[in-house]
Amino acid sequence: MEFTISGRLEVRMTAADVGKRVSVRQLISAPGEAPKFTDTVGVLTSWDNEVLSITPRSGESVHMAESSLVAGKVVPSAPARRRGPAASFDELARVAARAWQPVESAPLGDWQLRAAGGFTRRANSVLPLGDPGLPLDAALKHILRWYGERGLPAYIQTATGAQGTQEQLCAALEEHGWRREVSAEVRIGALAPVGDLDADVSAVRLTRGTDDAWLSRYQRFATPGHAPGAEVLKVLGSGPSVWFATVPGESADGVPAAIGRCVVDGRWAGFMAVEVGPEYRRRGLATAVMTALARKALDEGASASWLQVEADNDGARGLYDGMGFATHHGYHHFRSA
Repeated sequence: MEFTISGRLEVRMTAADVGKRVSVRQLISAPGEAPKFTDTVGVLTSWDNEVLSITPRSGESVHMAESSLVAGKVVPSAPARRRGPAASFDELARVAARAWQPVESAPLGDWQLRAAGGFTRRANSVLPLGDPGLPLDAALKHILRWYGERGLPAYIQTATGAQGTQEQLCAALEEHGWRREVSAEVRIGALAPVGDLDADVSAVRLTRGTDDAWLSRYQRFATPGHAPGAEVLKVLGSGPSVWFATVPGESADGVPAAIGRCVVDGRWAGFMAVEVGPEYRRRGLATAVMTALARKALDEGASASWLQVEADNDGARGLYDGMGFATHHGYHHFRSA
């Protein structure tokens, strides 16, 4: 990070730059410890009473005293991309929403309230694209009431780290007592390289719907010993063109070795629910599932791909790195206090 002019550190930003992406360096001193520099890059979401708030890609605001700043400047709104298809945040957010639709929804201005009996945060959270048509205080009260009537916790899905994302909304939610509960990355990449991978897809079976075998491997949200509810089947089956992949297992119980889901929507193919049984890992089955689904999506005219991966899932992140996926933005779910 370069902050200097003629060898001098300078603060080249003001409170007028709220809403812009900035890079700052501060000097932190703690009792009994040597002073140290820390660098922060994110959107300047407030600068009041000599305290700055900056929201980085992580979605959790960083607060710092104006007196601790030693350097700062406005930087481009989003880093230049070196690979992958061009895509705006708004386009990707809407594509992802169409691939995982709720059972019930209601508008709040331009925002969308979504519910599916509690099955996944994505299908049971507010999608805040545009203007809610109310002051934020009133909008949050409406949201709490709407989810409370359904016996559900209130979540709002937000995004950070790209042009047009919602760092200021993240900071405002924190100020209202909402807390970030989980974060993930939205990654994108060209589709053809995934379809061209040298993977053995001979055992991968593609279908338009789920069956009991596929669902028996889908463990992330299933309740052991209970059949999935109607809301699970409805969410899984939603989307413009949905495909399910199954690799049969070797045990007598019929549980597949691996599964996956893909939704084709225009130029986009979205990959979800790619799971491999622990006893079948390191056999290339996740790659085979994604390759088979990618080839089907290419046949339907898609050329770009996206997926979501939680920030702490190192195994999946490594797999997707090797397939050419790059992070486009981060997304987060904030829950009411």
